Amino acid sequence: MARQRDYCLLEVLPFTALVSVECTNVGMNTLYKAAVANGLNFHVYMAYAYAISSIVLLPLAFLFHRNTPLPPFSMILLGKFFILGFLGFSGQYVGNLGIKYSNPTMASAMSNIAPACTFFLAIIFRMEKVKLTSMSSQAKVMGALVSIAGALIVVLYNGPLLITDHALQSRTPSHVFDSISNARSNWIVGGALNAACYAIASIWYIFQGKFVREYPAEFILVFFYNFFAMVLAVPVGIASEPHLSSWKVPLDVRFFSILYAGIMGSGYDIMIHTWGLHMKGPVYVALFRPLSIAIAAILGVIFLGDDLSLGTVIGSVIITMGFYTVVWGKHKEEETSDASSIEDNIETFRTDVPLLKHRQNSGA
Repeated sequence: MARQRDYCLLEVLPFTALVSVECTNVGMNTLYKAAVANGLNFHVYMAYAYAISSIVLLPLAFLFHRNTPLPPFSMILLGKFFILGFLGFSGQYVGNLGIKYSNPTMASAMSNIAPACTFFLAIIFRMEKVKLTSMSSQAKVMGALVSIAGALIVVLYNGPLLITDHALQSRTPSHVFDSISNARSNWIVGGALNAACYAIASIWYIFQGKFVREYPAEFILVFFYNFFAMVLAVPVGIASEPHLSSWKVPLDVRFFSILYAGIMGSGYDIMIHTWGLHMKGPVYVALFRPLSIAIAAILGVIFLGDDLSLGTVIGSVIITMGFYTVVWGKHKEEETSDASSIEDNIETFRTDVPLLKHRQNSGA
């Protein structure tokens, strides 16, 4: 019974929580794209979302961690909190620009380079072990490279449209040509920005994964993350949108997208990612990114009228193949590690128990 409970806590619960994060993240991107189409400025969106999340998390941080033994507060610790906020703000800034130039399906497809980037960074920072002579390590490296190749296909190859906007078909040929040309240019820019977003996210995973072991208080970490991201987002937003009218958000999809991003995006998503990093490590958390592709494609086509091209489908399939190759390699590595650990424990047991030790010596 206790073993089943431990399995649920260590395996089932993190898996379920991280799957839910991908669903909420796609919903946030879809709402954001709809809000931007209705005139919402993304600087305003970010500032308000971080502010809402900070307000929600402050009492929760005090409630859940008032009795938690933590390292003493210092300027070095404050600087690490600021780095978390800076990485988060920078990643979301370029990510929101990427969605503006492309669509949520592209963003979800490009998010799948996060496992590859995180894997290589984890090797550099010695959070992941690689032995090139073992099949598991070869699979992880090959899967990471395949994921990056798939991401390049998504950006550089559009191909014929499988699902297209009917409004585009009703235009004159010259307008259609101009629209396609502009869309192609925006697609490449959007893809590059989304790739940069998830490369920054990989750095955030590594930094947060190391920091949460030093400071094991998830609510406090995520509060300071959002607080410092808000400190950066507000002056950038005011400089970009100095007119007060831009900061007045009507009660429509724009308002609900900000509310959803503040509570579910900057709050719930980051909290679960931080907890997952503490429980399972950065590579495990990053491996859930491919789940968002199908969800984003369906929601984008239904609610936003997005186009779905052959290049996106092919690239997404290749990225997913690379993803599951990494998963297989990691699974084989854990199996080998568990087997080695059991053998070590048996050998230690034999050495420590006098009767077994005596029998071994007499048998020899």
